[in-house]
Formats: sequence, C-alpha cells, structure tokens
Amino acid sequence: MATEVKIKEIFESIQGEGPFVGVNQLFIRFCGCNLNCKYCDTDFGTDNTKSYNAQNLAQEIMKEYDLDKIHSISLTGGEPLLHTDFINELASLLTDTRIYLETNATLPKELLKVKNKIDIISADIKLPSSAGKYTFNLHDEFLSNCDGIYTFAKIVFDQNITNEEIKTCADLGEKHNIELILQPQMNGNTMSIDNNFCQAIFNKFLNLYPNTRIIPQVHKFLNVR
Repeated sequence: MATEVKIKEIFESIQGEGPFVGVNQLFIRFCGCNLNCKYCDTDFGTDNTKSYNAQNLAQEIMKEYDLDKIHSISLTGGEPLLHTDFINELASLLTDTRIYLETNATLPKELLKVKNKIDIISADIKLPSSAGKYTFNLHDEFLSNCDGIYTFAKIVFDQNITNEEIKTCADLGEKHNIELILQPQMNGNTMSIDNNFCQAIFNKFLNLYPNTRIIPQVHKFLNVR
C-alpha cells in the first residue's frame, strides 16, 4: 500500500533564505514537527490540508508546474523527515529535479533513510536562547550524516544569543566544514534586532569561523511566500 501524507500547501516561489536566495523553487510543505520553537511563524498544522500518495503528488507537480524553470523542489514543513517513506517514493518519481531538504536537523537516523535522494540540505541549528531547545548534540550527529551532500546551516538569532552559543555553532561549522548562514529573527517583515547588533554578532562569528554569512529572510522584503 502506498504511503499517504497530509500536505499543507504546494506553491512556486522565490527562495528567500540561505546561499540559494533568489532561485525559483517549488515548495512542498509537510504537516507536523517534532519541535515547537518559540520563534516559529509557520502554519504546518493539519487543518485545510490535502492527502497525497507519492504518485499522485508527482503527477500533479508534473502537470501543474514547468519544472524546467524550477531550480529545485524544496521539501519543507514542519519537519519533512517525519515522512521518509513518502520522500523516498516521491524523489524516485522526480529524478530530473534536484531535491532540497529544509530540516531542523534533529533527526539524524531519519536522514540516513533518504540520504541518497537528497541533493541539498538546509539544516537549522537551533539556539537555546531563541528556539527554547537544546539540540546541539543532535545537530552534531545530523551534520555527520550529511557527508557527501551539499549542506549549509542556518542559524536564527535574536538579542538573546550568547557567546557560548556562538562558539558552539562555530565549532560545528568547522568540524563539519559547512557554511553558516546567520538569519536575524523577524517580527513580521521587520528584523527584531537593529543593524548594529547584527554587525556585532556577525563579527563575533567571523572571528571564530570565517565561512559565515548573514542573510535576512529576503522573501519577507520582496513580499512573496
């Protein structure tokens, strides 16, 4: 029997985060998450959803969207890795399009189940000061399992970020040889912190780990999804 999941939404838009900012993507938003971060502004609940099996979703995607204009298909959520069987089935049907996984990077064993189907990983490193969770140990294991896949880490921060968190993130970046993307937490379409604070935090990261960039949520400024 084919695996069936609830999908919150499917839409084509501009990627607004990380090193692939500005590319055209097809977003598939999965329901459900294993975390409940304080700053999360995404509706991934099961209200107003549609159920798909992988074959039906692949057929709809190929019918409704011009995949030649799509840089990659972003699997987002919620947490997509709660649905590994479905991801394996879907990716096997969409072999001509890159698969971009947006994940909270706390399910290392689940990643291994789909690793050979993923082309790009956007891994969220959750700061205890902003997310309300301590997950650095899980991030470390997860990033070890990303070996062989283009991976970057996104770090959402606010005025509560600590020097200890900065050092831990820099150590993770260096250990796993990945680019760190600092993302100021937003209040609606406005950054929750001022420019001077952003620059100061950026400099602290650069002093510890030069392979770091700061990129706000560009889609908020473009007023797109």
